[in-house]
Amino acid sequence: MNKELFESNWKQIRSQTTAWWSLMADHDLLKVDKAEVKMDKYVTMLRVKYGYTNDQAKKEIGKRMAALEAGEKHVG
Repeated sequence: MNKELFESNWKQIRSQTTAWWSLMADHDLLKVDKAEVKMDKYVTMLRVKYGYTNDQAKKEIGKRMAALEAGEKHVG
């Protein structure tokens, strides 16, 4: 997962986040908005909320980014 790609697609990722991860709330996303490196903060949020490892979180983000690029909205 590429940080630059994540940053450039942040608005699209942000709009889908609560559909992808029900435990991620708007106040969590506001913290990511303010972060210097959004992907790092997002990964940290997934680790805290879902108990993912760093690699698991990045893999999950990668799956959802691929689905976004393919035009899909929900990924299981």
